[in-house]
Amino acid sequence: MPYVTVKMLAGRTEEQKKALAEKVTDAVSETTGAPKEAIVVFIEEMTKNHYAVAGKRMSDQE
Repeated sequence: MPYVTVKMLAGRTEEQKKALAEKVTDAVSETTGAPKEAIVVFIEEMTKNHYAVAGKRMSDQE
């Protein structure tokens, strides 16, 4: 059973997250042959103060 975790900054709509889960499921199924019913997708949203690039938090760059 494939498990996929997508980590991203918060702010996407429910429709975007639904489409993401569907497309990730399709891609994993197509590439691994796993049935869609066995694929689990976790979407973890982070706030900008919990995410840093090059040592600088995203929340500090606004």
